[in-house]
Amino acid sequence: MDEREDGFLLLQEFVKAARAKLPGGVWDYLIGGSETETTLRRNRQGLDAIAFRPRVLRDVSVVDCSATLLGTDLRIPVLLAPIGSLQDFEPGGGATAARAAGDFGVLHMLSSVCEPGLEATAAAAPGPGIYQLYVRGDARWVSEQVRRVHASGCRALCLTVDTALYSRRERDLARRHVTTARRRAGGAGFQARLHWRDVERIRGECALPLILKGIATAEDARTSCELGVDAVYVSNHGGRQLDHGRAAIDLLPEVVDAVAGRAEVIVDGGFSRGSDVVKALALGAGCVGVGRLLGFAIAAAGREGVVRMLEILEDEIRRCLGLLGVTRPDQLDASFLHAGAPVLPPHALSAFPLLEEGY
Repeated sequence: MDEREDGFLLLQEFVKAARAKLPGGVWDYLIGGSETETTLRRNRQGLDAIAFRPRVLRDVSVVDCSATLLGTDLRIPVLLAPIGSLQDFEPGGGATAARAAGDFGVLHMLSSVCEPGLEATAAAAPGPGIYQLYVRGDARWVSEQVRRVHASGCRALCLTVDTALYSRRERDLARRHVTTARRRAGGAGFQARLHWRDVERIRGECALPLILKGIATAEDARTSCELGVDAVYVSNHGGRQLDHGRAAIDLLPEVVDAVAGRAEVIVDGGFSRGSDVVKALALGAGCVGVGRLLGFAIAAAGREGVVRMLEILEDEIRRCLGLLGVTRPDQLDASFLHAGAPVLPPHALSAFPLLEEGY
């Protein structure tokens, strides 16, 4: 990594820059969770409760951080997770994030409630991407969305399945903040009626890999595999949907066991450092989604900021792998992990303790 003095050197610097640029309501939308924010805090607490068991004398002079997701090569095992109303952080919205993903060499998952929309984003950032769909219409409407996804050259289609109802996000309510996407939203009742029957129908219509995002139990992971889903995306929506849920990292082992190699496994929820990514890989995830990090970086410095954030994250992952005594992510397993006591009070920014010290 180029440690240039005039640019970003630490992930926390994106947080500081984003906070300085964003209006209060947009900032709270980015860092907030639902109700008491217990699930959000547990995401960090769960990650902080895992310690490493490093091996030494392994020749880690060359460390390869690359991976694949659904047949696509990734420079690091990271996905830019979908964020609704990304245009509220940076005018280019999803197109900016998609360009940055292509520049660096990872995939971006475009939210269907993110501007400039599917076709415009695909035109602005040619190459494989993933489209995340909120259902806002009947079966005919969904079929049309599937057709559009195929025509746009997407790598995969993702259904988010943990948003049957929109949660009470009290930071937003207290600020009276409504995102641009929510102002234009309609048809939310269709998402509430979404059922496994719809997944089966969509699986039959979609020739692309199909991802279900928001899986939180072994039971639903098994059903996903039985219906031919290609990737199970473990997520609690970053603590933004059901409050008092389990940490995303705590959900991961039972889902990996239930999938039993029948589908790929993605996870997100509180992942803020390279060491967080490595912990998920050791527990069986193939790829880790970063959402708030994307929000911080794109708000701080647009396309270049996102690329730089990924460069720093890559450096953290590479150093963590090498210090654990492995040279590739696929050499990891749970033997490199051990239970450990968290040492920091968990919250949305607790992965960056220097912020609280004024750095």
